[in-house]
Amino acid sequence: MDFLDPNKLEDTVADSANMDMAEKARMEGEVAELQARLETENTPEESARLQMTLARNLVDLERGDQSWPLCRQAFEHFLTQEDWETAAECCNILYLSDQEASLSALGQGVWLAVTYPINPEITVELLHHIIDDTPDDSDGAAVAAATAAFVVDVRTKGHPQREDMLFFTQQMLGKVARRHSDIQDQAQFDYWIEKLELDQPDKFLVRLRNIVDVLVQEDWWFDRDELRARIPED
Repeated sequence: MDFLDPNKLEDTVADSANMDMAEKARMEGEVAELQARLETENTPEESARLQMTLARNLVDLERGDQSWPLCRQAFEHFLTQEDWETAAECCNILYLSDQEASLSALGQGVWLAVTYPINPEITVELLHHIIDDTPDDSDGAAVAAATAAFVVDVRTKGHPQREDMLFFTQQMLGKVARRHSDIQDQAQFDYWIEKLELDQPDKFLVRLRNIVDVLVQEDWWFDRDELRARIPED
């Protein structure tokens, strides 16, 4: 792994500027249209997708309390359909809705996104939320960043955006290393990686599982053992 100095890199995950009035009006119009379509839609799949899109727009409008029940219902549909990727996307929206059980949603989204070979960009986004919600001196952010780099490396073989995604996750690791232990150069970074065992997936993935357990507590919305038992061994 290479150390990337965060001071020399563009912050690609910085919060965007506040929504201007024209954009807000456009989104309010889209919300009204989606609500009207949802009232007349009879297909469960399309209804769930409309609910998810509507929930995402409501989050953008800072109406998380309205977003939550819509997205929670959509999540149940996609879970039943074994559409793990879209279920993980729902968990991301539920986390962003900033409600009482949002951390639980984050933990469950991370579990799905790491367990199943879904779009690595979704997995990285969910793991980045752990970094954002973790104190600077906690190892949790380092585990999340290492997992993101590992997932991208494993899942993007032959992907046209592989190098960009690898660069981004290395940037994440570099930022976490700096805030965690004031890492300044490659030698320090290499030592930090070795000390925290972030080069050993069999160890940091176990630690990620513990982080997920802390996030979810006893509020699991699915049976992990049952889902694991259905995963083909090959």
